[in-house]
Amino acid sequence: MERLNYRQLQQFWAVARAGSLRAAAEQLDLAPQTLSSQIAVLEHSLGTALFQRVGRRLELTEAGRMVRSYADEIFGLGDELLEAVGEARLARVRPLRVGVAEVVPKSLAYELLSPALALEPAPRLQCREDSLPRLLAELALHRLDLVISDHAPQGEYEIKVHATLLGECGTAILAAPALAEPLRAGFPRSLHGAPMLMPGVDSRVRAGLQRWLDTHKLRPRIVAEFEDSALMKAFGAAGAGFFAVPAVVAADLCTRQGMVEIGRVEDLRQRFHALAGPRRSGHPGVQAVLEAARDRLFADA
Repeated sequence: MERLNYRQLQQFWAVARAGSLRAAAEQLDLAPQTLSSQIAVLEHSLGTALFQRVGRRLELTEAGRMVRSYADEIFGLGDELLEAVGEARLARVRPLRVGVAEVVPKSLAYELLSPALALEPAPRLQCREDSLPRLLAELALHRLDLVISDHAPQGEYEIKVHATLLGECGTAILAAPALAEPLRAGFPRSLHGAPMLMPGVDSRVRAGLQRWLDTHKLRPRIVAEFEDSALMKAFGAAGAGFFAVPAVVAADLCTRQGMVEIGRVEDLRQRFHALAGPRRSGHPGVQAVLEAARDRLFADA
């Protein structure tokens, strides 16, 4: 089969969108006869008619409609390529706009985003924390380059989202020293009846955590529920109860905030995703986040 002539395909695409040879010829600054002959050559190379005359109008054949759908995608991707290259040139001065879902631990968000600040020149980071539906709405309007979430949307939202798995890890159970020390012995049975701080209903880890507790027949005393992970950690630091965090941030919390790790649940996996809109951002900061998550933060997990 002959190789596809993309100039002829683009000329066909122009006629299909314009609805007539004359209108397309004016757009392309070609003579209608020249345009007609080029489409005839394309039809010959494809071995099928792409247009049919209905009265004085040109209409696409069934094959023509199929070719039109491919042409829409091909030249749409070409436009995205040009836009992405243009964004990459501008990104040296353009801020990196990131949305962080409320359920994502703040310490983890920092670890994920800090590689972008190490670029030279470093983009100004603009962070927004909100619920995932509101962040996805901003992503759809191209007001964000990236959204960090604890799950990849599976059709529950109207916009098309490209999800990249940043990494996954087990779950660590932490508490303030006075509460943690007596709970470390006999873990996990020691959690039965102990005060617990539970993630909010929007957190994907909550369901898994509840299943793990049920499997081990553990009934801790839930004293509070939190949508905001930072607020949950503040209560935990004050000794209000034990709580669960991604294992990759446990050591940092123990060092910086004086927490103590009671135990670890490796089979309770937590996953984190980078979400991009239909037109993926060409910002180098986005690539720095993706690469560092894979090669550094989650490498051991």
